[in-house]
Amino acid sequence: MPQCVVIADDLTGANATGVLLKNMNYRAYTVMNTERIELSTLHECDCLLYPTDSRGVEPKIAYNRVQNVCNLLKSDEVKVYSNRIDSTLRGNLGSETDAMLDCLGEDYVAIVAPCFPSSGRIVIGGYMLVNGLPLHKTDIAIDPKTPVKVSEVALLFEQQSKYRVSSILMKDLMHGKHYLADLMNQCAAGGSRIIVVDCVTQEDLDLIADAVITSKLKAVAVDPGVFTATLSRKLITPYEKKEKNKILAVVGSVNPNTRRQMEELWLSQRTHNVFVNTKTLLEGETAREEEIERVAKEILSECDRNIVSTVTGDGIYPENRIDFKHYMEKYQCSMDDVTGLINNAFAEITYRIFRAEPTFKGLYTSGGDVTVSVCERFHTAGLSLMDEVLPLAAYGQFLKGEFEGVHIITKGGSQGNSGAINKCITYLKEKLYI
Repeated sequence: MPQCVVIADDLTGANATGVLLKNMNYRAYTVMNTERIELSTLHECDCLLYPTDSRGVEPKIAYNRVQNVCNLLKSDEVKVYSNRIDSTLRGNLGSETDAMLDCLGEDYVAIVAPCFPSSGRIVIGGYMLVNGLPLHKTDIAIDPKTPVKVSEVALLFEQQSKYRVSSILMKDLMHGKHYLADLMNQCAAGGSRIIVVDCVTQEDLDLIADAVITSKLKAVAVDPGVFTATLSRKLITPYEKKEKNKILAVVGSVNPNTRRQMEELWLSQRTHNVFVNTKTLLEGETAREEEIERVAKEILSECDRNIVSTVTGDGIYPENRIDFKHYMEKYQCSMDDVTGLINNAFAEITYRIFRAEPTFKGLYTSGGDVTVSVCERFHTAGLSLMDEVLPLAAYGQFLKGEFEGVHIITKGGSQGNSGAINKCITYLKEKLYI
């Protein structure tokens, strides 16, 4: 039976949200006539979407439609309830949210995160911007049927809802999920049943979802679909996929930008990192083997507790940078030979982890030489390229070899802003339905 119930104010919105869920391997059904569908057909359904066609009707009618549908579909098996609203805040936001809260019970709160990053809809400082413009300065203000003349999200809900509304701003998101969870609980304890949260990026939505889970609040997601999909990804296992996939990030680049990106990842997502002592890799075969084995064992010993594990060369910090000339003279070899020892060691660490733990299905590599070494060690014939995650960051799957089908994102160490690696890992999670 469905674990996610989305009540949408129109059919196109329901279908758009359903596509987001389908892309994460959930089986999503849009139901328009419950009298014509048998419950047995919902047995393997992960997400049920029901459009009420209530955007342009009177608030009381919208309330009744949503409450009736919510009463029909609520169940102890549902882990995510969603009120799918318009991405530009048109319609009966307040009365529809009130209806779901009244139906589900007084211990539920509504978390409003109306961000749709890919469509240019963001909320910052409590104001919705559409492609950089305040909502009331766009054509939505003169919409013939449901105009919106206010850009403040919380104010719109206050005007339409009978419940107290609180706002959480971007400055609050900067302190992490535990702080945010405590703030949500404080709002709820203070009597607010609708909590509007600033959100600009997918990373913000991940943080908000993590905070909702950490807070243990019973929540209704109120958004145009992306937050609902994010929360579902974290709470629901697709009917056809019970295995929990894992991701390994292997970072050998010493570019200063890589350090900033890794620190951003470690702050934004729960990860287990092991630093590789790169100098040890150059101190002879015995020392190199011991370091490879140490890193692989540490990752494997903790991987059941973490979806994302990271293997990072300690050279991202300047004090650990290696003087290659010393080793070139010591071994009478070229710089390529010296760096090759390091890159091959990273590849061997990666291989041992994937060989020992089959649930590692996603791989991120930073640094072109490390990526080449990993592909060679995995005996892959190449990569089936599928998408550009961001400029100079490519997504694909291994072709042939022992690990055919493993999802991989490769990126140059110097490329992207501070959130680039975090975005790549989030992208892999979506592709792996984590």
